[in-house]
Parts: sequence; C-alpha cells; structure tokens
Amino acid sequence: MLNLARTAIAASLLTLAACGPAASDDPALTEGAWALDSEASRLNYATIKAGDVVEMNAFETLTGSVSADGSATVEIDLASVSTGIDIRDERMRDIFFVVADNPTATVTAEFDPAAFEGLAIGRSTQVPLNGTLSIKGVEAPVEGQVKVTRTGPDSVLAESAQPILVNATDLELTEGIATLQQIAGLDSISPTVPVSFTLTFAR
Repeated sequence: MLNLARTAIAASLLTLAACGPAASDDPALTEGAWALDSEASRLNYATIKAGDVVEMNAFETLTGSVSADGSATVEIDLASVSTGIDIRDERMRDIFFVVADNPTATVTAEFDPAAFEGLAIGRSTQVPLNGTLSIKGVEAPVEGQVKVTRTGPDSVLAESAQPILVNATDLELTEGIATLQQIAGLDSISPTVPVSFTLTFAR
C-alpha cells in the first residue's frame, strides 16, 4: 500500500508539472527593431466647435518604427485625414494642413528599453510618453501615458492610456483654424484637440 501511495503522489506531481507554465523561448521585446502595421493601427482625434459640438475624426495612414534602443517614430499621412464629410476633408487637406507642401506630421519619442524587459505575452505595462510632434515645420511637446501589451512573440500593441491633448496654438495653427471657422460660418472651433491612438508593431 505504501509503494502504491508513493506511486500515486509521484504521478500527481508529474501531472502538475506538465500543466504548469513552460519556460518561454520568446525573444525579449528589446531584441531587434519593430515596424508599425498600418493596417492594424489607428489615430483618432476629436474637434469641438460651436461651444459643445464634438466630432470624431481620424488619420487612416500611418507609418513608423521603434528601434532596439527605444527610439520611436510615427509618421502621419495628413492627406489621409477622415472627418466623415468629403468637403471638410478637402478643406483640412488644402487649407489647414496644405498637404501639397506639408504631406506628413511626425511624432518622435524615446522609451527606456528596460521598461519592457521580461514582458510576457498577454501582459501589459504602462510607460510615460514624452515626445515631440512636428507639423508644418513647427515642433511642440506631446506628453501622456502609453499602455503597451505584448500580443505575441513578435507583436506589440501600444495604446494611449488617456486622450492626449494637442493645442493648435503651440503648433502655430490658429490662423488655419480661424480660416476654417470663417468658411464654415462657425462661432468657434476649439484649438485644443484630444488625440487617442491604437498602434500595432511587428518585429
């Protein structure tokens, strides 16, 4: 009976070991460079006009990368602006952004690679965003929090933890806002824009 009990205990321990977490062979997130998956990424912003009318807009084409040392760059194709109304898209492209002369806006940031050391698949971490937005030759700081989730061995999802506020005054864009306001016959357009993003990167 004693030998039978020992055999049963040993078998139970082997079963538990087999069901336990296996050692991961997945490479660390800090190994290699990452490219933005444009098809699986989105950047949205909200405009507030006439005091309390909120409208959601987006940029549909993004490119970017993150290097092994934590240097990140995201380029926004300004011609891909989408407001849901064709004439408004045209005004944003031609009057506000003047995409013929300013086709892209660029966000750059530096992240500490140590913050992602050992991040397992399915786990998330939150890191500060201290970056720079460049548009039409003018730069302004962008600050916020980014939630980073490892979705696979070679895929990562980066999301804004809260909307990031971008002020047109900092980017010297108020003249363009005034022009749009006059064309549309609006009492006001807020210069402050909440921005949110969902970015997928693949190694």
